[in-house]
Amino acid sequence: MSKKSSKRAPAAPEPAVSAPDPHADLIYRWDLHDGAPQGLDHRVTFDDETLRDGLQSPSVVTPSLKQKIEILHLMAEIGVHVVDVGLPGAGPHVVEHVRALVREIRDQKLPLEPHCAARTVIQDIEPVVRVSQELGVPITADVFIGSSPIRQYAEDWTLDKMLQHSETAVTYAVKQGLPVMYVTEDTTRARPETVEKLYSSAIGWGATEITVCDTVGHATPDGTRNLIRFVKGIIERSGRKVRLNWHGHRDRGLDVAVALFAAEAGADQIHGCALGIGERVGNTPLDLVMVNMKLLGWIDNDLRALPRYVRKVSEATGVPLPRNYPVLGEDAFETGTGVHAAAVIKAFKKSDLWLANRVYSGVPADMVGREQKIVVGPMSGKSNVEWWLSSRGIEPGKDLVDRIFAAAKASNRILRDEEIEALLPAGAGRGNRG
Repeated sequence: MSKKSSKRAPAAPEPAVSAPDPHADLIYRWDLHDGAPQGLDHRVTFDDETLRDGLQSPSVVTPSLKQKIEILHLMAEIGVHVVDVGLPGAGPHVVEHVRALVREIRDQKLPLEPHCAARTVIQDIEPVVRVSQELGVPITADVFIGSSPIRQYAEDWTLDKMLQHSETAVTYAVKQGLPVMYVTEDTTRARPETVEKLYSSAIGWGATEITVCDTVGHATPDGTRNLIRFVKGIIERSGRKVRLNWHGHRDRGLDVAVALFAAEAGADQIHGCALGIGERVGNTPLDLVMVNMKLLGWIDNDLRALPRYVRKVSEATGVPLPRNYPVLGEDAFETGTGVHAAAVIKAFKKSDLWLANRVYSGVPADMVGREQKIVVGPMSGKSNVEWWLSSRGIEPGKDLVDRIFAAAKASNRILRDEEIEALLPAGAGRGNRG
């Protein structure tokens, strides 16, 4: 009789125990004070209007097709879900670009859902149908019409006339096999009964998405919350699965805040444009909405390509990227003030990049593929100078530090690297960017 094996079955692995986060108590979250809920109870996606609504800016240069395609790829890289590729009803030149962009999405298998804008007239929708059928790609028709009393008065519209135009457009698109997003312009100034009638009717005709628009940047955070909840009620009563969109403008500078309120109140998808370009002072800046949602833990998009995205749009449209633009401008992570720089430098000396990226910054630079930069100017302390030298492998001797520090105090602006290099001893690290 053989002996039983003395070998035992391998023990189940111990559950992994996460090391305590040494930074857990360093930043207090007042938005979570008194047990406020963290996160959203639904997934939020993004609709990029840069190549359509963004090009309505009075200051833009229309990008070339090559530039549009490059921007398209960057949209995919930062996690955009929907892209408005144009309004084909504007003419053959737009149709040509729409066709090429949708073909690029198809052939390169980009994870982007193409949409086209259209007024509530068949002549705008027909070219969308044509391109969709030609390429074998579903293209959502974003059909739009005004909804506010002031717009009705200016246009001499009645509600019956608006419903008639809307029904004609939506039913035509649906019969032609196009998905439909029904868009009411100026929703944030429209009466509840009008909003209810337009949206409930559009859903009944077959629209699978509806878009609430703050066309003139009128909305406040509280007003946005109230409106989104009201529209969610319309969708719930319809019994249909309908995606709820928020489309904002920045006339009052509340655009990013109200986009966040819209998402928290239940909007499934947020619209915006790179750099906030668009008609008048522009649309909601999609880049900043994404940054804020990432910081809130609402999305997990990899945003390291965000600087390349906004720089490409800036270059292609001729719209400057301001140096002080949040997160993405040249100055966003530059520190020249002595007290601020000293804190960042102390963090670096602790070999703690997490700390260095947050001690004097509300946004961690590495989240968007950037770095903290210590510069030297009239508001700097000697620690700025010492860090500038040390980071380039140059010994920060007292005489050298004093010489550069004196030049900085005599200047009326930040010293350029070449100006500091001119103060160095011959051959001492010139051109070395540490």
